Amino acid sequence: MSKKSNQKSFSGKSKKKAKNQDGPPLKLPNREKRSREYLTVTEVNKLIKAAKSLGRHSERDSLLILVMYRHALRVGETADLRWDQFDLNRGRLHVNRLKNGDPSVHYLEGDEIRALRKLRRDYGATEFVFESERQGPLTTNAIHKMIARAGLEAGLELSVHPHMLRHGKGYQLADEGIDTRAIQSYMGHKNIQHTVLYTQLNPKRFKGFGKDVRL
Repeated sequence: MSKKSNQKSFSGKSKKKAKNQDGPPLKLPNREKRSREYLTVTEVNKLIKAAKSLGRHSERDSLLILVMYRHALRVGETADLRWDQFDLNRGRLHVNRLKNGDPSVHYLEGDEIRALRKLRRDYGATEFVFESERQGPLTTNAIHKMIARAGLEAGLELSVHPHMLRHGKGYQLADEGIDTRAIQSYMGHKNIQHTVLYTQLNPKRFKGFGKDVRL
């Protein structure tokens, strides 16, 4: 290879290296940003309490977190929630799932029903349950930012994102000993292997394994 060719090759490598150095930082895998990808019940309660103290839409935002957790909703499913999915008189929610998930009907608790009725009165006749000031549905990005902000306000050590609420509900149900098939239906999983993820980390099946030694 000629000297001129070597110079071109070296120049190309230098530019490529410089481009990598000057470009945006590589996205870290989730396992390097946080030790787990779910929230405990205690952490969810702290998150809801923190959201109640933030901004002009604190009641809407705290209710969004509650509904998202209780019904194991993805962020897109939450943003797309419409009032015609709710039957507040009978306490029912028709859950439409993304990713070809199976739909289901969930019960609503009394505090949810009361909060939803109040939200509907406060925000008027709208199509979407969780709306922005522009009278359109909250974007998934807005939900991400709101939950991350609530996590900081709550003083949670983990870097919080919305999907941790869905995972948290899955682990909570498994911890309560709920049948795996029932959890699968509640979460809307097509494949039960996605549900088994929650039962695999249930510590109750390991209870007593460490009783063979004493301090």
